[in-house]
Amino acid sequence: MALTEASKNDKIEVVLSGDWSCVQVRNATIISRDGKEISKTYHRHVVMPDGDISAEDADVQAICNVVFTDDCKAKYATHLASKKL
Repeated sequence: MALTEASKNDKIEVVLSGDWSCVQVRNATIISRDGKEISKTYHRHVVMPDGDISAEDADVQAICNVVFTDDCKAKYATHLASKKL
């Protein structure tokens, strides 16, 4: 009986939040025995327009590079500034 573990981004969503967008990533960890899936767990994280995307997988980076335009980043910065006391 061979157990294997694989991890992959199985869902990447662009979410519009007011005037700016963020990217939500769901990663699935799949445990298989002899090629048959026996377990799957999920981890989610959100990438914000001002976030460092250098550690993200290439597919997430590509989407972020399209979504996080200068306009999106400016609107997010304005949003953050309006929340400061």
